[in-house]
Amino acid sequence: MTTDQMILFALFFAVFALLLWGRFRYDVIAFSALMVGAATGVVPYEEVFSGFGHEATLIVALVLVVSAGLVRSGAVHLITRTLVDSSRNLGAHITLMGGIGGVLSAFMNNVAALALLMPVDIQTARKAGRGPGLSLMPLSFATILGGMATLIGTPPNIIIAGIRSDSLGESFSMFDFAPVGGLTALAGLVFVALVGWRLIPQPEDGPMTEKELAQYVAELTVPADSKWIGRRVSETYDDAEKADVAVLGLIRGGQRLYGRSRNVMLEAGDALVLEGLPEALDEFRTALNLAIADGQREELLKASGDGLDVLEVVVPRDAAIAGKTAMAVGLSWRHRAVLMGISRQGRQITRQVRRTQIQPGDQLLLLVPKDTGGQVADAIGALTLADRGLAVTENTKTWAAIGLFAGAVAAASFGLVHLPIALGFVVIGYLLMRIVPLQELYEHIEWPVVVLLGSMIPLGAALESSGGTELIANGLVDLTQGWPAWAVLTALMVVTMTLSDVLNNTATAIVAAPIGISMAQTYGVSPDPFLMAVAVAASSAFLTPIGHKNNTLILGPGGYRFGDYWRMGLPLEILVVAVSIPLILVFWPL
Repeated sequence: MTTDQMILFALFFAVFALLLWGRFRYDVIAFSALMVGAATGVVPYEEVFSGFGHEATLIVALVLVVSAGLVRSGAVHLITRTLVDSSRNLGAHITLMGGIGGVLSAFMNNVAALALLMPVDIQTARKAGRGPGLSLMPLSFATILGGMATLIGTPPNIIIAGIRSDSLGESFSMFDFAPVGGLTALAGLVFVALVGWRLIPQPEDGPMTEKELAQYVAELTVPADSKWIGRRVSETYDDAEKADVAVLGLIRGGQRLYGRSRNVMLEAGDALVLEGLPEALDEFRTALNLAIADGQREELLKASGDGLDVLEVVVPRDAAIAGKTAMAVGLSWRHRAVLMGISRQGRQITRQVRRTQIQPGDQLLLLVPKDTGGQVADAIGALTLADRGLAVTENTKTWAAIGLFAGAVAAASFGLVHLPIALGFVVIGYLLMRIVPLQELYEHIEWPVVVLLGSMIPLGAALESSGGTELIANGLVDLTQGWPAWAVLTALMVVTMTLSDVLNNTATAIVAAPIGISMAQTYGVSPDPFLMAVAVAASSAFLTPIGHKNNTLILGPGGYRFGDYWRMGLPLEILVVAVSIPLILVFWPL
């Protein structure tokens, strides 16, 4: 083993270990590894930033903008509103939502597809009187499966197509993944709809709901002889924090001053609107010698009046609030919002919530100034779960958006223009038609993913050029010596799936695809079946909530625990291998 190989193996081991640890965000880990690789010389200087201009990186960024355009035009809204009905039985609902999610995720980013459909699914479950945990995991798995069907459905497919282009001189086309990925996805969707959802254990406690907040909101008045008269509302905050009470605002003469009462001087008869558990409210009342308001309100809507909205959000892995507390991000003083409760893996947290570190997958229940929910969610990097309607620019642009996108896909599929160019024209068209406002263009690009790709692609290329991937491939070849072709492909898929269940699937594809090519070259066969095996396996992260971002997003809203996923995920992964291996050997013969 050469010095360069040892350095690169050490870097990749460090990257995987840090990704498993989860303490730092994946883009920071990957970029740091790239910088170390550049400093040690294992990544040539002229190649250090080549990944940021790589075709795969550009396609991922463009697909995200196109996905946003399809949403803003009302295309997705049209589909869901037309087809979804809460009166259907659970099996029919899962089948329909899974089908919609699978089709959408084949043509747009699968994380975006889930983010669009999750609020619809939750609202439908509530109307039907059932827990969202019965249908959210099937929906998540369906959107992951649907991404296998096309080139742009999921980042691993895009990565593998780019690696094939770099190594063999020709990329996979738009629908080259469909015979294997599409049919495997279809088999998976049938399993999820008929059998899989029955294997999900139901949590004892569901996510927090608006009704559960009623008992925690109350008013306490300032007596005429109070020492707090003439002092600012903000001066009560320290005592409020000690008692674990949140000061929501002030009512004076019937006028609500939510969000703008911080510097108001207290007067006799003022009513402080507070949130907290009954014992916490009593502790605060005693500490400040306040009085119980006449006609104390215990119902949230009465207490909040027209000044506050209830907001439900879920925290993705890369959210600004992930790993921090509500106090640390200034949720109260910066965004004028109050964290009311946290739902985490089926467990409700209502005590010391503002001091509790938020984790990816948590569902948060917030009180925010009226009509500011979208801004607050964007500021903390969370996704809203309330179906507040989609930002539609103009209904007449729906079919124009769909037609432009369909034309670009057709042009790329028939080889008339390269896919990145076709998607680039779609983005320009959406901008000119003002489907995607210019000022929001870059907000729709998931920059951590772009940095991850831009950093890992040169590292993967360096590992391949140094002979590192050949070493790993030779090890797998020695392990599978004498095995039939289907068994070799199965071994490669199992190794790739295992990595994808605990690591970022994009990073897994970047490492596993060159290994597959090296194995094919060692056996003297076509590399395409090995690349297809890696593509399907890298997208099959069903065992844990950390393997795929979609699984993390449903963790809190579904009330799931870490160990709930494998019950449906393990048989689904076995089915994926059993179905895809024969399909690969038929459509991509050795």
